[in-house]
Amino acid sequence: MTSTTAQVQVCDHPLVQSLLTKIRDYQLPSGEFRRRAAEMSRFLVYEAMRELSTRPAGVETPIGPARGIALTDYVILAPVLRAGLVLAEAAENLVPNARIYHIGLRRDEETLQAISYYAKLPDALPPESRVYVLDPMLATGGSATAAISLFWNLGVRTIHLVSFVAAPEGIKKVHEKFPQVKIMTGAIDDQLNEFGYIVPGLGDAGDRIFGT
Repeated sequence: MTSTTAQVQVCDHPLVQSLLTKIRDYQLPSGEFRRRAAEMSRFLVYEAMRELSTRPAGVETPIGPARGIALTDYVILAPVLRAGLVLAEAAENLVPNARIYHIGLRRDEETLQAISYYAKLPDALPPESRVYVLDPMLATGGSATAAISLFWNLGVRTIHLVSFVAAPEGIKKVHEKFPQVKIMTGAIDDQLNEFGYIVPGLGDAGDRIFGT
């Protein structure tokens, strides 16, 4: 694991970097992109969840008692629709008891601002909640900050953001408003272009995952 700062981590594991190289390829068919993206999602979420809180817990093996641990965090998965679903599926497989709240956001292509169209959240959340906002592309940071704000306004202070690729501009925007948020990503790319897309990036993750 390579840390850019205490709050930004780039997963430099060879398997992650190999998968990232494959999904960057513009000629990769949609089905293969989806499969590779799902594999990469599992690794990134696994690394992002390294800080999960635990307590001692005993267990009986077929031979006798053994010491172990149990997770204590109230884990919430918050995929940003629609591309975040591939990350959510991987995360749910790792933490089956996690709560899932889908966040519907779309980007205005003229202003590059995030527009909310769906978010169904409870009126309150437990103080021990740990939220994972799942958004494959951290570009302008508009969608990420909008999603994070929903949970911040409910009093949640332990929030992680998981992405395949991040732009410096998106990281800056997230940390200007939420410096406590920890970001896990596969790469920090060069910049955004005039259309707000990451360069070199990998294109529109949602379109490539779902084939449209």
